[in-house]
Amino acid sequence: MDNKFRGIYITNGTIITPFKILKDQALLIKDEKIISIKNKYENIPGNMQIINANGNYIAPGFIDLHVHGGGGADFMDASYDAIKRIADTHCRYGTTSFLATTMTMGKNKILDSLKAVKEAYKIKTGSAQVLGIHLEGPYINEKMKGAQNKAYIKSPSIEEFKEYIKASGKLIKIVSLAPELPGALEFISWLKIQDIVVSAGHTSATYEQMKSGIDAGLNHVTHIFNAMTGLHHREPGVVGAALTSPELIIELIADGIHVHPAVMDLIFRSKEKEKIVLISDAIRATGLPPGKYDLGGQTVIANKTSARLQDGTLAGSVLTLDKAVKNVVSKIKVPITDAIQMVTFNPAKCINIEDKKGSLEAGKDADIVILDKKLEVVLTIVMGNVIFNKSTV
Repeated sequence: MDNKFRGIYITNGTIITPFKILKDQALLIKDEKIISIKNKYENIPGNMQIINANGNYIAPGFIDLHVHGGGGADFMDASYDAIKRIADTHCRYGTTSFLATTMTMGKNKILDSLKAVKEAYKIKTGSAQVLGIHLEGPYINEKMKGAQNKAYIKSPSIEEFKEYIKASGKLIKIVSLAPELPGALEFISWLKIQDIVVSAGHTSATYEQMKSGIDAGLNHVTHIFNAMTGLHHREPGVVGAALTSPELIIELIADGIHVHPAVMDLIFRSKEKEKIVLISDAIRATGLPPGKYDLGGQTVIANKTSARLQDGTLAGSVLTLDKAVKNVVSKIKVPITDAIQMVTFNPAKCINIEDKKGSLEAGKDADIVILDKKLEVVLTIVMGNVIFNKSTV
C-alpha cells in the first residue's frame, strides 16, 4: 500500500481568492496545482495531507516585482547561494515568487548577476520561485539617482541591452529607466516590441515627457513618489502622469516611510485598485538585525523600519510583503481583498502570468499563504510544497 500523500487538503479557513471571500470551503491541491475549491463538509479524498487553517486567512502566494535582497544577500552578489538565501528569507513572509531586481552598477557586474539569476531559474531555489528579472538602471537620471551609484549611470543602448537579454536567457520582464534621457523613446518602443514592461523610475521627466513615453510604450512606474518629479499644480510631473494615466501601473512601497500614509490614501482614492502593485524594494538587510550593510558598494545603515545611506538618503527598504499588506489594511483601511489583490493578481497580470499565478482557482499553481488575524504569515506553500511553517520554527 502506498503511504505517500496524494495531495493537500486545506480546510477550516477564510479563503480570499482575492476577488471574493469564501467561507466553509476547502482547497484541494495535487501535483503542484490547485485541483478544486469545494465545500469543506464534503468527503475528504483519501490519503491526503490535511492542513487545518484554524480559522485564519487562506490567500494566494505573494508576488514581488521589485526586490533586491534579504537575509544578508543581494542579487548583485551574482551567486546561486545568494539567490537561494533571498528566496528562503522572503518565503517566510508569504512571498512565493519574485523578479530578481538588479541595480545600477558596472556592465560586467550586471551581466554576472543576470547569468546567476538564469541559473537559479533553471535549477530552482526550493522555496520562493524566480520568475524573471527587473532591471533597475543603469539607464536613469543622475538627478534622481537615489541610492543608485552615479558612476555607472548612462543613456539607453539597444546594443548593450541585447547583451543583457542574452545573458539572462530572455528573463528580463521589467526595465526601470528615465524616459527623458537621450534615445529613451526609441529604446522604450523597442522594449515594447520585445514584450518587456517599461517603467519610469529614477526620473526627472516632466508631465509631457511622461506622455511621450506612454505613447512610445511606457506602462509602469517604479516606486511612486520616490526618485521622481513630484506633483505640482502647474507641472504635474511623473507623479501627476502616474495618477491620471490609465495606461500606467504603479509600484508602491507601503512601509509608511517611503510614502506618508496620507499620501498612500490619496493614491488609493485616485488610482484604480487594479493598477496598484505593492512591492518590497527590500535589500540584504531585510530579515536581519539593525546594522551596517552594503548596497551596490555603498554603506547602508538599517534599523527595524528603514535603510538609509550615510547621508540620510533612503536606500531600498527592509519591508516584506506581509507587512505591506498589513500596513495598507490597518493604516489606510483598504479592504483586505484589495490589499491581497495588490500583491497577488495585479503583479501576476503585470508580467502576463495571471493564467498560472495570482489567484486561488482550479488549474493554477498551488502557491498559497495562510495569514492569521494579525495578517502575519503562519504557513507558505510553493507549488504544492509546504516551505515555511511558523509552528515548526
